[in-house]
Amino acid sequence: MRAFVTVGILISLVCSFNPVAIAGLKEGIDAYYEGRYGVALKELRPLAEEKLPEAEFYLGVMYAKGRGVPQDFQKALHWYRLAAEQGFAKAMANLGAMYSKGNGVPKDYAQAIHWYEEAAEQQLPEAQYNLGVMYKEGHGVARDLVQAHMWFNLAAGQGHTAAYRARIIVSKMMTPEQITEAQKLAREWRETKESCLQSPSLHDSACP
Repeated sequence: MRAFVTVGILISLVCSFNPVAIAGLKEGIDAYYEGRYGVALKELRPLAEEKLPEAEFYLGVMYAKGRGVPQDFQKALHWYRLAAEQGFAKAMANLGAMYSKGNGVPKDYAQAIHWYEEAAEQQLPEAQYNLGVMYKEGHGVARDLVQAHMWFNLAAGQGHTAAYRARIIVSKMMTPEQITEAQKLAREWRETKESCLQSPSLHDSACP
């Protein structure tokens, strides 16, 4: 079993906050996307300090991009990590990207892969794509085009455009047998996920 909370527990964490807090979260996120960063900060910071993972994530985004606050990768890393440790997949993926790029931390491909894997297992297409890139380029892992194709395939299946293009590119570097193997792995991964959703009793054994 992974050391992070499951999606079900994460939903329970969010639902445990009172309606006023949830309304504040929505207001903060809406304000962020509308460019009203002062309002976003006012709404999100108190919720992040109360350990609401989605608020922690968005506060991390604001520090990472310097929106409404001075850009500060260290603070972004702090908030991403808090949200990631509660199982918030987007925070896991962004934390992985910071390690991959060396933003706020020394570049560490092993840590990047760790966080990408955690998010990819939650079926986040951005993380699946980034994991595919790591395998294609051999960053932190032995170069493995079969694994790269598998992760690109999974992300592309969820509408990730860059993954779709990457799958085409990597396919031209592979033998027909390798492509068949990668497709088989992707199919088995999806089937396992579907089984986990349908049969909670599997969570202690087959399910990541």
